[in-house]
Amino acid sequence: MELEGGSVPLIEGSLMHLPSRQKQQRVPAPELTVIVPTLNECDNIALVIDRLAAVLTNINWEAIFVDDDSRDGTANHIRSLAQQYPHVRCVQRIGRRGLAAACIEGILASAAPIIAVMDADLQHDEMLLPRMLQILKQDKCDIVVGSRYVEGGGFGDWTRSRINISRFGTYLSRTICRVEITDPMSGFFMLRRPVFEAAVRRLSGEGFKILLDILASSPQPLRIKEIPYQFGKRQFGESKLDTLVAWEFIVMIADKLIGHILPVRFVLFALVGCLGVLVHLVALWSALEIVGLPFVWSQTLATVAAMTSNFFINNLFTYRDLRLKGWRMLRGLISFYAICTIGAIANVGIATYVFGSNRAWWLAGIAGVLVAAVWNYAISSIFTWKR
Repeated sequence: MELEGGSVPLIEGSLMHLPSRQKQQRVPAPELTVIVPTLNECDNIALVIDRLAAVLTNINWEAIFVDDDSRDGTANHIRSLAQQYPHVRCVQRIGRRGLAAACIEGILASAAPIIAVMDADLQHDEMLLPRMLQILKQDKCDIVVGSRYVEGGGFGDWTRSRINISRFGTYLSRTICRVEITDPMSGFFMLRRPVFEAAVRRLSGEGFKILLDILASSPQPLRIKEIPYQFGKRQFGESKLDTLVAWEFIVMIADKLIGHILPVRFVLFALVGCLGVLVHLVALWSALEIVGLPFVWSQTLATVAAMTSNFFINNLFTYRDLRLKGWRMLRGLISFYAICTIGAIANVGIATYVFGSNRAWWLAGIAGVLVAAVWNYAISSIFTWKR
């Protein structure tokens, strides 16, 4: 069929034949989104869903599992369960790691006005979620936090040493908090979406303490209500706590303290460079005094040793989220050698020019080091540890 005076066909099933918006059946939008970051938690997923379904009755909710490309098939398992439970979704991140960053992406993928964050290891008490939701609705607060430190809360079967480490981390975290809170390192909390949206562009996304990141990044002090909970026992899988997690926590603290002045990654890069100077001197002394090589060869070997140690330490700590492995590590090492060689040439050139201008050797030395450091950091970020 054609319109009179034209040739635009009317096709059966076009928009003209769709039922009106008023007649379409709508699925209720979720009132609550539960963000669950995962890494190798395949055996826990079904249990988490069952427990959420048992306690969130009469609540329109959804669960968004944010998986950091687990090797145990966690993402595929979540997707298979999502075929049975339409309120379950999976966000799989490729080439990215970090609990805080995963939570940020999960919240951004949701539309619910209220968001909860909990772990997939079943150590958080999901039975508190309805009470948290009720408090947010009835009380004038922005965040409800499950606390291990208020009366009635506890650490379960934690060892004394682990509790002491947690207490020390809590003490450090209060240096960047803008509110009074007993457990800023809690990973179990619920908040209103406007609170997240006001802070999201200031979040560092570093480490595994997203609540602390939000508290430190909020443009205004937040109203907080803490309720006690007992930290449960992991059902399946292994704990993700290790020395690198502790390092990420320190990095986040540093980012909040000095990130507005200098990028924390650059500060770490510079500190690794200082360590490289020590490696250089030790290698130079060893080659000269122990091996007995000529100075030129000793200096060359010491320079290579320093560049090599700098690369591997930066790869492990400074660029832990972009860590190179396998053949990519070899290519990265070669590119790092080339970049640092150019940086060394720039160091000598700038230092020579400054020294020739005012004869201040210390100023010339500092100028050369600064130019080389900025060059090495900027160019290696582009070519060696590129995303």
